[in-house]
Amino acid sequence: MPLLLFLHGSGERGSDLNLVKTHGPPHVIGKGMELPLVLLAAQCAQDCAWHADSLMALVDHIMERHGINRERVYVTGLSMGGYATWVLAGEYPERFAAIAPVCAPSASIEASRLRYTPVWCFHGAMDDVVPLEHSIQMVHRIRDAGGVVRFTVYPDAGHDSWTQTYDQPDLYKWLLMHTREQP
Repeated sequence: MPLLLFLHGSGERGSDLNLVKTHGPPHVIGKGMELPLVLLAAQCAQDCAWHADSLMALVDHIMERHGINRERVYVTGLSMGGYATWVLAGEYPERFAAIAPVCAPSASIEASRLRYTPVWCFHGAMDDVVPLEHSIQMVHRIRDAGGVVRFTVYPDAGHDSWTQTYDQPDLYKWLLMHTREQP
């Protein structure tokens, strides 16, 4: 089975696992959407941030125990989780078949490390929490490094660009059409 790692935003941190179901793939699955993959939706502790090494250790743990296809591992996240998506894929580009950051702050990563990783980036044009410019910068940096980025801007969306993103089955179809390729 393929694996999709979902990283929530800062509002879902804490110790109440129900918060993780508020947005994103856990939310759409709760509403009845069926996804042909294993969904891993961890929760970040209150007042903490996602850490790439810990997330990869968790992914490795799940992969070992659940027969995950190593060539079909994906990561997506919103806001704080979108930032972590950039960082995680930037630190471990060889591990992901595709990534989908949503309304994510720009990250200080070496953009050339993502030139072989398919990216679909989403952002609301009216976002007053994480300005659209953050995603524009990341998209340009990766494209300038030779990467392929699909970029969707919702003209009327604010920070909540995740509802439109995760409610569309095309995102999951797009992720699942990718397998990890080595340069």
